[in-house]
Amino acid sequence: MQVEVTTWYLEMLAPEQLARVGPPYAEVHVERADIPSPELSRFLYTAVGGQWYWIERLGWDYARWLVYLDRPVVETLVLYVSGTPAGYVELEVQADDNVEVAYFGLLPRFIGQRLGGYLLSVGVERAWAQGARRVWVHTCSLDGPHALANYTARGFRVYHQSVDQLDLPAESPGPWPNAGSLRERV
Repeated sequence: MQVEVTTWYLEMLAPEQLARVGPPYAEVHVERADIPSPELSRFLYTAVGGQWYWIERLGWDYARWLVYLDRPVVETLVLYVSGTPAGYVELEVQADDNVEVAYFGLLPRFIGQRLGGYLLSVGVERAWAQGARRVWVHTCSLDGPHALANYTARGFRVYHQSVDQLDLPAESPGPWPNAGSLRERV
């Protein structure tokens, strides 16, 4: 199906622009995944993005995931709630000391628990700690309904916007084949 999608590109130009949010409760923490793991990253990618039409990496095989992840410029931070993976931030250091928040989000079960602001805060802090001169991200009208608001609440500012027509499947792929959309289940 043909869909009109608006994409917003946002940036933060100084660490003091971050409006940090702390953990909403004690059982929440973020850990860096130090060992490149295609299994973990593919799980997070599909579990978080399946309902939002994250489909670009679905065709990647194990070797491609490993080549992508096994670079010092890519870092994965995983949010845990009571020992359970609840979301992640993938950072990628780019040219001119730019750091992109390449992927960010929560598993459906954890949306609406005030975890997104905390996870984004930790990710952006980590980007600045890597020596960024600029942290940037993009989101689109297919992403979660609070994504853009979370980015702007944390201090990101829109610097570009585009509208494109995309060919998408009739239904989002969900977290695994034949799971369907989780939007109505959550």
